[in-house]
Amino acid sequence: MDIAALLADGQGPIIADGAWGTQLALRGLGSDIPEAWNLTRPEQIAGVAADYAAAGAQIVLTNTFGGSAVKLAKGKLEDQDAINRAGAKLSRQGVAGRAAVFASIGPTGELLGLTSTLTEEQLREVFVAQVRAVLQGEPDGLVIETMADLTEAKLALQAAKSLTDLPVVVSMTYDEGARGPATMMGVTPQAAAQQLTAAGADLVGANCGRLSDETWRQVVALTRNNTDRPVWAKANAGIPQLIRGQSVFPMGPEEFAQLGVSLVQAGATVVGGCCGTSPAHTAALVAALR
Repeated sequence: MDIAALLADGQGPIIADGAWGTQLALRGLGSDIPEAWNLTRPEQIAGVAADYAAAGAQIVLTNTFGGSAVKLAKGKLEDQDAINRAGAKLSRQGVAGRAAVFASIGPTGELLGLTSTLTEEQLREVFVAQVRAVLQGEPDGLVIETMADLTEAKLALQAAKSLTDLPVVVSMTYDEGARGPATMMGVTPQAAAQQLTAAGADLVGANCGRLSDETWRQVVALTRNNTDRPVWAKANAGIPQLIRGQSVFPMGPEEFAQLGVSLVQAGATVVGGCCGTSPAHTAALVAALR
């Protein structure tokens, strides 16, 4: 599927997949590091991708969110190249040509200028290493996602752009704030859209976050009004509730689909799901939009 052509032609909405962590948990992940399964349980990783493609997703991500050397080291995993390469290849295997594969690049957890001892150049090289590794699996694009720090997001974008001409999404994560939606580092959707566009992102947007439906629509509209790039939006299945000691996402497939429709109406070009969503949520979104 030529997603680049769809984006260039302005044909939308384009439907992305849903949560990976939720699906891996249902498959028995337990306390394992998700990325380790790329090598130890590859059939489960390909299976998640296959389920989302079967549900109608046009973009399916990879199990490489925590694939940076910094994050892998915390889980005592060392084979970064093999883990990231396999993550992309397994998603390609699972979708079997039915969807494009975008490689997921998540935050490192390093807070530059606060708790981290890394320099900006060192952090950029961390992302260079991960992007180089995941490109070996031949994805169709990259998504730098769940970012709170605009500096880290831009360093990851620079790393990606230095190695590939594939489409690169940069997606921030926002929470409700007294003055409107902002990341935990105080970045607003307006600032993110403007700066990421100037930095060369091919798509900009948001994913995850603890946001009401109305604030999600606000985030999409603010992003849309501050960029000329397609807008990416992957919402959680509502705000999680603590039930018997576990976080439960309350939004079922049909309600989630209606939220997705409203995000498209607010200006999203690519819409999908994040935490708590499933192939059933994707299928409902496809039905509602098609």
